Amino acid sequence: MAQSVGRNSFTLGLEKSPATGTRGVVATNHPMASAAGAEVLLAGGNAVDAAIAALFALTVVEPMMVGLTGGGVCHLRMADGRHKIVDGLSTAPAAATPTMYTPAPGSAPEERETVGRENAIGALSVAVPAALRAWCVTLAEYGTWPLADVMAPAIRLASEGFRVTPYLSDSIGDAAADLAKDADLAARFLAGGGKPAVGSKLVQGAYAETLRCVAREGDAALHGDGSLGGIVADAIARMGGIITRDDLRASRPIQRAPIGGAYRGYDVFAPPPPASAGVHVAQMLNVLEGFDVAGLGFGTVEGFHLIAEALKMAFADRSAATADPDFVKVPVAHLTSKEYAALRRAEIDMGVAKAWSAHPSLMESNCTTHVTVADAQGNIVATTQTINALFGARIAIPGTGLICNNYMHNFDPRPGFALSVEAGKRVYTSMAPTIALKDGKPAFALGLPGGLRIFTSAFQAVLNLIDHGMTPQQAVEAPRIWTQGQALELEPAVPGEVADALVARGHRVQRVRSIGGGMNAIVFNPDGSMTGAACWRADGSVVALGGGLARAGIRFSADAPVL
Repeated sequence: MAQSVGRNSFTLGLEKSPATGTRGVVATNHPMASAAGAEVLLAGGNAVDAAIAALFALTVVEPMMVGLTGGGVCHLRMADGRHKIVDGLSTAPAAATPTMYTPAPGSAPEERETVGRENAIGALSVAVPAALRAWCVTLAEYGTWPLADVMAPAIRLASEGFRVTPYLSDSIGDAAADLAKDADLAARFLAGGGKPAVGSKLVQGAYAETLRCVAREGDAALHGDGSLGGIVADAIARMGGIITRDDLRASRPIQRAPIGGAYRGYDVFAPPPPASAGVHVAQMLNVLEGFDVAGLGFGTVEGFHLIAEALKMAFADRSAATADPDFVKVPVAHLTSKEYAALRRAEIDMGVAKAWSAHPSLMESNCTTHVTVADAQGNIVATTQTINALFGARIAIPGTGLICNNYMHNFDPRPGFALSVEAGKRVYTSMAPTIALKDGKPAFALGLPGGLRIFTSAFQAVLNLIDHGMTPQQAVEAPRIWTQGQALELEPAVPGEVADALVARGHRVQRVRSIGGGMNAIVFNPDGSMTGAACWRADGSVVALGGGLARAGIRFSADAPVL
């Protein structure tokens, strides 16, 4: 389905359709997870209940992306005005040290390569899990349903099974060599000697029992004195890891205020450090506010060049200044100020690509999932969660169905830097669950998976919606670009003549199949309805609700005349 994009002549071939409703919208990266969230909304739960239900379901149907042993960020705007970030990011274990890994000789710092890949694969790559406790805390404070009821759809999917999509089958195939080395993962995902056939049913009985345990015991099952904590700590220790039962008990989510940036009449909010999005999306929007982005047009050489320069600038500052604020002094006010934006804006050359470094005023001190939900009462949830890489550390806790994260790979394996390993330090993240307001009312909410490409892709979607006047479906499916200073990655839909012109300006262009992961979004329409959209980069599916309960006072009388 081809559509012109916003106010521009760029033609975009859309692969999916949006959905509009008045009683709520659930958008996730798997149809069965969207169904789980919608089931909860239809039964009377609020957006938080539905989002947590969808996340538990995603641990079943997107096991390569998200799990109870992972971590993430949840962005909430409640109907009563509460606006919070629940930081459920994983932390380095108490026994972690800045020198626990040996950087691979000759590797570039941004590659995070270490000898033996110990920070990426296996037990030493596992950070302290945080997702389960964060989900339970969020549900208890902002939701309305009991945990067991919210988990019921996930337990059903695990015990009864679901149909394997091409995306899941291919993901298993991509990781098969490592999955085969772990007996538990091999039995679960490679039972036939290879990746499961598309359309086959995947039943996960052991994981269903783990979910039932959590439904009974709550987060104490893993993070207290419940049934799972000792099993997890002992298994990781046997495999050479350093996470202890005390680490699991100490895991705590932190509630933070989002960072907001004013942009052309909108207030755009995203998570604060250790997440990159709030600081650097605000920074880039401040810089671009001084340009006629709409006038440059979507998909033009000038438009992509400007975005590329802004991305390089943000990544340069990020490497020097954005990390866990409990360990590193992050100059948030400075980075997000209009004055700093004016300083950086003056350094952009619209005719030539340049190399960017962190500004002297700053001192040193891909595989995920996303859910967006809104309900009829005005509650909004945008949450991004992960076990970090595809299938995380590629090891499982035997007999439980739990797949370990490899979040330690997010730290710099070299000592002495803002992102270096330190005991108890939270991993930094590019997660960007974003909520925008206009005149104090919700305008849109969005997010996506995709590692380093997350907050830059969310930033481009914000421009798509505000500057280019795109529909929600266009905004999430539009081609993206990405760079942090090396090659400028372009998705296939960027025309060849545009790519050639970018090369002429000094960009080293590289074609890639996709940038970031499956974005989903909800836009709040002037008539009170809401429209959800999900893109082609994942199994994203949208459920929009209409109708509702009977009109108050309606009764059926047995004595009514039959006509």
